[in-house]
Amino acid sequence: MFSSRRGRLAAAVLAGTALALTGCAAGGNPLEPGDEASGDAETIIVGSAGFAESEIIAQIFAQALEANGVTVEFAGQIGQRDVYIEALQDGSIDLVPDYSGNLLQFFDEKSEAASSEEVFAALPDALPDGFEVLDQSEAEDKDSYNVTSEFSERNDVTSLADLAGLDVPLIVGGNPELAERPYGPKGLTDVYGVDAAKISFVPISDSGGPLTTAALLDGTVNIADIYSTTPSIKENGFVTLEDPENMILPQNVLPLINSKKASDTVKDVLNAVTAELTTEDLIELNGRNQGDEKASPDALASDWLAEKDLF
Repeated sequence: MFSSRRGRLAAAVLAGTALALTGCAAGGNPLEPGDEASGDAETIIVGSAGFAESEIIAQIFAQALEANGVTVEFAGQIGQRDVYIEALQDGSIDLVPDYSGNLLQFFDEKSEAASSEEVFAALPDALPDGFEVLDQSEAEDKDSYNVTSEFSERNDVTSLADLAGLDVPLIVGGNPELAERPYGPKGLTDVYGVDAAKISFVPISDSGGPLTTAALLDGTVNIADIYSTTPSIKENGFVTLEDPENMILPQNVLPLINSKKASDTVKDVLNAVTAELTTEDLIELNGRNQGDEKASPDALASDWLAEKDLF
């Protein structure tokens, strides 16, 4: 099995995050390749964002590469996009699963791409030199705004377009970075006309996980950003608000990789994986991870690869 460098990476990534975010705020290039090399040219260091689905997909990438003779090191759960972009920048990792629309908006907030195809086509120009995305999958997991069924019925709300007409305060819960994202609270104001004075934001650092679910159920928040493949949406009967203006872009899963590590073998393997990965797969994998089974990301990845029989 490939080696893990999570412990060795964590301190370095956390120490560099403040500097990375400062560079972003100052207009610096957060993905410009750094001076440090990430190991030898034959080794791929696979990272993941700080939530389970990303680690499951990263494990699928890593195990698929290893099955095809590529030497792999693994660094899972290293943080959200700002953090793993810094890890790519400084060479701590070479490859990470990402989501097309949010990745595009991270580098080009003003992009007018709307469809899945338009977003994917816009990414090569948006990404800095030295990094690229490989084929995107049909699998999609996107930010989604959810309310309880009771809130939806009491306020006659089924769409983000309904929020502007509400007289009740909106208490939005989500990852801390949502506060500054174009699809966050400011998007509710800019795109859907919600009075900013009616919106308050509660940061919850679990990517729409159990803490976010609990906050929505107990009324700490009345609208929550939960990833669309999260089992808790169906389990709790939450109402996912429609997004008629497509404020939240399509979010197809794809590999983001350092171009120096994108050999023909690596590309062929990862493209074979993304060609098979579906949204239904993500829902099933997340359910097994978060439900009673509590299956680990590496075991889930192994099961998925065995089922697909790709290699």
